[in-house]
Amino acid sequence: MNSFMAESGLEPRLFGPHFRITNASEGSVDFELDITKDHTNRLKIIHGGTIASLVDLGGSLAVASKGLYATGVSTDLNVSFLSSGGKVGDKLTGTAVCDKIGKTLAYTTVTFWDKKRNMVARGSHTKFVALAIAAGEPYTPPDAALIAEDGESKSA
Repeated sequence: MNSFMAESGLEPRLFGPHFRITNASEGSVDFELDITKDHTNRLKIIHGGTIASLVDLGGSLAVASKGLYATGVSTDLNVSFLSSGGKVGDKLTGTAVCDKIGKTLAYTTVTFWDKKRNMVARGSHTKFVALAIAAGEPYTPPDAALIAEDGESKSA
């Protein structure tokens, strides 16, 4: 996540310090977003574009959790909105799962819940990863990387 925040133009501006990874394991990343006005639409609820951006980011993080530093490029992104995801001051939680990585494509699923643990949206994200896989060895965190103990946010 640190790389996305340092190198991307979108994630630091849209999510900044309001986005946190709460748990990560191989193939799965849990996260949360504190909803601010910048994340909402004119109805004062979370904007569908914010959720779509989280599907994109979540899918990439799920692919990265499988050991790829380069996570490929999007070929397909789909979001189904089930209900309002919240308003300013609410916390949106999500889980991104890498369902499969093949020779050329990676398939991910991202689900979102509101503060009452109602599912509010679900998305799928397909990524072209052939060049990322060919780029080299799987990514491993550097020796100085901050990796939290169980139950704490991870920052590597």
